[in-house]
Amino acid sequence: MPLESKDTVSGNKINTDDLPPPEAGLKPHNYREQFSGRQVTSQFIDPCYEASKASMDCLNRHNYDRDACLDYFQAYRDCKKTWIQQRKEDRKAGRPTQ
Repeated sequence: MPLESKDTVSGNKINTDDLPPPEAGLKPHNYREQFSGRQVTSQFIDPCYEASKASMDCLNRHNYDRDACLDYFQAYRDCKKTWIQQRKEDRKAGRPTQ
């Protein structure tokens, strides 16, 4: 029987058997593309959403055993660190960050 959890964004049930590997969430999406065309910058736009979702799915799949999901947590932290560093470098260079 496949494991299922609820997607926190849509509320739909999802199959967690096809959990992506932690390495899949190491690199953030281009945040400028995600912010482009929007009038308001939102805290809910997250280039590391996939890494965040994978870590939460891992917790659901392993009955909230943090030790089983350490690689997913590290991938999310690395993704966020890369994203924040990219934004800092863009601000220093005078490029728009939104």
